[in-house]
Amino acid sequence: MQNTVKMAISFVGKGLHSGKPATATVLPAPIGHGIWFKRTDVQVGDRMIPARWDAVNRSPLCTKLENKSGLQISTVEHLMAALAGCGIHNALVEIDGPEVPILDGSAAPFVRGIMGQGGVQMQAAPVMAFEVLKEVTVRDGDASATIAPSDTLRIDFEIDFTDAAIGHQQKSLIMNNGSFARELCDSRTFCRQADVDTMQANGLALGGAAGENAVVFDGDIVLSPGGLRHADEPVRHKMLDALGDLALAGAPLIGHYTGIRAGHSLTNTLLRALFATPGAVRLVQCDGAMAARLPGHGLVWDEIPAVA
Repeated sequence: MQNTVKMAISFVGKGLHSGKPATATVLPAPIGHGIWFKRTDVQVGDRMIPARWDAVNRSPLCTKLENKSGLQISTVEHLMAALAGCGIHNALVEIDGPEVPILDGSAAPFVRGIMGQGGVQMQAAPVMAFEVLKEVTVRDGDASATIAPSDTLRIDFEIDFTDAAIGHQQKSLIMNNGSFARELCDSRTFCRQADVDTMQANGLALGGAAGENAVVFDGDIVLSPGGLRHADEPVRHKMLDALGDLALAGAPLIGHYTGIRAGHSLTNTLLRALFATPGAVRLVQCDGAMAARLPGHGLVWDEIPAVA
């Protein structure tokens, strides 16, 4: 069954990069609608922006969507991960600013908001999903992203930083049975202090604050008050980002994703390559067994982290 949210859910906060306050409201949507954003602060022109891979204006710092009129919405990845992780297929997100609120830097506030305010509304239509049939890989220097056939969505990720507090981390998860909410959703975005200084000097990361909505590292030191939520929080957050970026396929993706030092731009490049490769992917109607292996199935409220 396709799913939407049962009621409107609002999230209020600043954008991480713009520093501008915004309210994002997730609204129920009909069968077959998919995920769309609507800029309510814009009064003229096309205000609708599709949450889809071919609407991505690729950026290394966040995932930015742009419609054919040039209207943009940025930092959509955490909300997209939450929608995918809660099994939401249809929703309209109304937002009165250019950037989705960063909140605590993770997807947990979105997950708790969606599941705590009415939860999921089942809709009388089968779920359609993209099934990966051929392995596709894209590279950028020493970074790579691969999608391969699998009977469920699995995410493997590996990172390697010179900062001793991060270092080399890797993790693998099958994204069903509530694993996103249980294992990944509370992991926050992270950066190095030197990068924060550079970004703020260039007018970015204006809404960021260590401990409030990001984990900041400086060599072997974690600057954020309270430390880490997980010893491997950085690689978990990278997996969270990957789920959000893969959700831009336009339907649930059934495949095995492997990211090595990959970021938002490279994952989008992978989706573009997947859909451009003949015979690499097909749209299928999920039967009960397939639907039970999609993200969001089996999500239990008690397993959602209470940090947010």
